[in-house]
Amino acid sequence: MNTLAYRIAAAIKKADSDRTHSIEVMQYSLAILLNTALIIVVSLLIGWWTGQFTSTLVALISLSGLRMASGGVHFKSPWACNVVSVLLIVGVGHIPVYPESLLFWVNVINLVLMISFAPRPDANAAIPVKLYPLLKWISIGLVSSNFIIGSHVIGLAFLVQSLTVVPWRKEGIK
Repeated sequence: MNTLAYRIAAAIKKADSDRTHSIEVMQYSLAILLNTALIIVVSLLIGWWTGQFTSTLVALISLSGLRMASGGVHFKSPWACNVVSVLLIVGVGHIPVYPESLLFWVNVINLVLMISFAPRPDANAAIPVKLYPLLKWISIGLVSSNFIIGSHVIGLAFLVQSLTVVPWRKEGIK
């Protein structure tokens, strides 16, 4: 993806060198967009192929929506991120329904983790510290909504994402 992002950035720079950012800046941004697109497309294709398109889509939206507010650890390698993200999104969309009592406890765990650890933004995100309380409340609101919605897929997607904000070790995965 980095090679493709570089080629696109170089072509953009060549087309309009005066009004564009550096190739490195554009490459970084394009790599993020391309990796995100890859995760979305591959996850949804697998969901469609296995007959679980809707639950895979719900898992994708739930996990990514909570991730935007709560942050979380990152892998060093974009390849590892892509593979793990697809496996988690598709996996959550394919787990059979579990007992309602377990869903309640999954929701409670998600809420406790968000209250305790969110947000955990990426160091490169440049999110002002003054927005952290708002991000925490958005994260809490999202996970709390599943007490009303009662979706097993959303509960598990939120659990996967909630676990990424926990500081398991000081330096995280990155």
